[in-house]
Amino acid sequence: MAAPKKSVAKESGQEKAGSPPEFTREQELKALRDMLLIRRFEEKAGQLYGMGAIGGFCHLYIGQEAVVVGMQMALKQGDQVITGYRDHGHMLATGMDANGVMAELTGRRGGYSKGKGGSMHMFSKEKHFYGGHGIVGAQVSLGTGLAFANHYRGNDNVSVTYFGDGAANQGQVYESFNMAELWKLPVIYVIENNRYAMGTSVSRASAQQDFSKRGVSFNIPGKQIDGMDVRAVKAAADEAVAWCRGGNGPMILEMQTYRYRGHSMSDPAKYRTREEVEKVRHDQDPIEQVRNRLLAAKVSEQDLKAIDAEVRDIVNAAADFAQHDPEPDAAELYTDIYR
Repeated sequence: MAAPKKSVAKESGQEKAGSPPEFTREQELKALRDMLLIRRFEEKAGQLYGMGAIGGFCHLYIGQEAVVVGMQMALKQGDQVITGYRDHGHMLATGMDANGVMAELTGRRGGYSKGKGGSMHMFSKEKHFYGGHGIVGAQVSLGTGLAFANHYRGNDNVSVTYFGDGAANQGQVYESFNMAELWKLPVIYVIENNRYAMGTSVSRASAQQDFSKRGVSFNIPGKQIDGMDVRAVKAAADEAVAWCRGGNGPMILEMQTYRYRGHSMSDPAKYRTREEVEKVRHDQDPIEQVRNRLLAAKVSEQDLKAIDAEVRDIVNAAADFAQHDPEPDAAELYTDIYR
């Protein structure tokens, strides 16, 4: 049964107060490019999956780009990122190479996990990305552990721990909340509420649909954010980062967003109507919002097309690399194994 049509930004029934701070021209252009890179990469990944070049699970981030791009704009070198299995966008936003990500999707030796991890299991110590994780909610306790390490070492780094509306009902999430607040750990819990988890509307699965309130019993402050507006995400991220760096403990940011594709490539998404998806695309698409603001600021259509063309070249090169890079040697079956 499809959920009733409503604005993503009003999923919990709460109006958003005021407009987010305006971006500079440079910020708008960076946000556009970063979101386009994720969008075009995911579109290409979907194509390769359909061709059989990518096997296993493949969860696309199309529609949610503003969340990770806006968050990343507020972070500094050394801050950590960890997420679940809808993770390609997070990797690209942290600066991981498109070639390495796509090669991992196709199971090639040039992938970030040597072709052995696939879509859900990639890491980059250099970019402080601590993985996509296939177990629902597993990354929340790990992200809390990253924050504990920062606290223990006495640095001012922040752990940004992403999870979805479905994972928000997992027990380990609340154990993590309790520990984080008790020890005042510098962790931002980003709940990417795309409304459907693995295929069930939040109205059918969650007694408390305002996920920003999930930390109330632990005295953790939370905010609801329009996760389709990269400016709103950046503003909330700035506040949360300052809160955590100031030694005040964790904060919860509920990003009200929307995924255009199914839960994974094998999901026909029959639990919602085509009209609902198209309405969100038309009214709230995060990339089109930035594009329209740039056009209004007299940036030429030709300049915007040039950015898209540059991004497409990067993605096409990554796809070519990922299809021609050698597969891992059979001996790799016996490496990276803990006894």
